Amino acid sequence: MSRADKASQVMQESERSAWNKSVDHPLQSWEWGQFRKAMGIDVVRLESWQITFHRIPHTPWVIGYFPKGPAITGDMLASLRKLGRGKNAVFIQLEPNVEADSFRLPEGASDLRRSHHPLFTNHTFILDLTKPESELLAAMHSKTRYNLRVAQKHNVTVTEDNSDTAFAAYLALNEETTSRQGFYAHNKTYHQTMWKIMRSSGVARLFTASYQGKILAAWIIFCWNKTIYYPYGTSSRNNREVMAPTLMLWEIARWGAANGYERFDLWGALGATPDPNDPWFGFHRFKQGFNPRHVEFAGSFDLVIQPLLYRVYTIGDTIRWFFLKRKA
Repeated sequence: MSRADKASQVMQESERSAWNKSVDHPLQSWEWGQFRKAMGIDVVRLESWQITFHRIPHTPWVIGYFPKGPAITGDMLASLRKLGRGKNAVFIQLEPNVEADSFRLPEGASDLRRSHHPLFTNHTFILDLTKPESELLAAMHSKTRYNLRVAQKHNVTVTEDNSDTAFAAYLALNEETTSRQGFYAHNKTYHQTMWKIMRSSGVARLFTASYQGKILAAWIIFCWNKTIYYPYGTSSRNNREVMAPTLMLWEIARWGAANGYERFDLWGALGATPDPNDPWFGFHRFKQGFNPRHVEFAGSFDLVIQPLLYRVYTIGDTIRWFFLKRKA
């Protein structure tokens, strides 16, 4: 490597380190931005904000997305309006990493409205990893404690395994899971690219739950500051009676506490009074069994840059999702 290349590498590492110290969520991390760039997405880093721009097919317009940033301020909106106009954006969607009870909209935000189609869940569950294990166990729903004992009785094993073999098992289980549940999901290239970039920096880790030598579940965990996150999980339809996912969540929580993490964000939940008919109700109830804190975020907002085009877009997008849901 030449002296110039080494100097460039040092400068990039310094920039990455400084950036990561300024952001509070893995979706704002330098690594996440590099992953999105690798997927052909336009990524802009402005102040300490990371925004992606996504082309509306067959048009000259784009949509901006600003997930898990700081509280919305008047100065932020002014900068985003200027950026959006320069990018020919119809709107920029903001989903601040701020809890609802501490959120206030700034003055002069008449062009900011509740999102037509939120992308990130408005609620999550957070497990307090600073509590003793005995207290966490005692607070669980009795059925969850029972399922833990079932998994332990069947000698299910949970391990961190970042090998190529384990990731191949994750990909296979992901295909099985999405096919079985009928959810829209990211493709294989997305997962491979995400894993390569997020894993190489240590942000992402892979855990597997095995029974009789077979991997029944594989989860990717993000580690950021004092919090671990559960963004991607897969499981097998086989041997569901051994309750591998229940032990998986518990052992990852124990791993997080042992490694100095203070919170386990379970990456999504339904509202305070969930509908049992909601397709995500099973996931909600599974997570709820560990008795985590239920958190409501400020929500999703669209900063409208081009009002007329925004109205046309929302109509077209509503029709699109209507037919996609009917097809599913």
